[in-house]
Amino acid sequence: MKLSAFTRISLRTVALGYLFLLLLVPIGVILYRTFENGIMAFVESISTPAAISALNLSLLIVAIVVPLNVVFGIAVALALVRGRFPGRSLLQSVVDLPFAVSPIVVGVALIMLWGAGGWFGGLESLGFTVIFGLPGMVFATIFVTLPFVVREVEPVLHEIGEEQEQAAATLGANAWQTFWRITLPAIRWGLTYGIVLTVARALGEFGAVIMVSSGFPGVSQTLTLLVHARYIDDHNTFGAYSAATLLMAIAVLVLLLMTLLDRKRSADQ
Repeated sequence: MKLSAFTRISLRTVALGYLFLLLLVPIGVILYRTFENGIMAFVESISTPAAISALNLSLLIVAIVVPLNVVFGIAVALALVRGRFPGRSLLQSVVDLPFAVSPIVVGVALIMLWGAGGWFGGLESLGFTVIFGLPGMVFATIFVTLPFVVREVEPVLHEIGEEQEQAAATLGANAWQTFWRITLPAIRWGLTYGIVLTVARALGEFGAVIMVSSGFPGVSQTLTLLVHARYIDDHNTFGAYSAATLLMAIAVLVLLLMTLLDRKRSADQ
């Protein structure tokens, strides 16, 4: 469909205006409030023990969640694409469940399962604390980031088909050799995208994590919880803006990494 010049310009104006009002203006305000007192004030704000602890905890959760989701994501994607078994459609729906369920609901469900009086709450008497500790935050983050690797790897597996894997099996390769030398190299770009999206989502998760975290600085406070605590509890707006800027900077680095990977993939093709 060919559009007139006036229609094209109008659509571009509406799109740019929408992005300007809903994206650029809020980000601009945050950056202005962050650096209005100088860059040293920003550095001091993100160098406090609470901020450093929150950053370390966020990175620790990412370091735990990403490998688990990579293993699970590849296994589920292979099962959905290569497997034929009862309940396959149900598994497809379960993978997409985190997209439909509110993170707050996820947190409540974890409390009902692992909290005091929950189905597995008795484990606390054995010294295994989930709710208001690192395990609960990891469980919550795993749930909300679960679909990304699966949904990025699955279409790649459909695209490459099974011919190369069957040829490798015919030549005597076992299942592990076939996966390591044939399947994994073929899905590397989809897997990489899934990892990048998982990292970004894990760093920015708030709703599910706040339900299962005590929020105590230096104990179970991530960067997103630090922003919330500084702004709502401490009324430290500058500190909240500084922490938010740090979180945005990490997100921008993840976005740049994804852009570079996309260019490298295009060059390889």
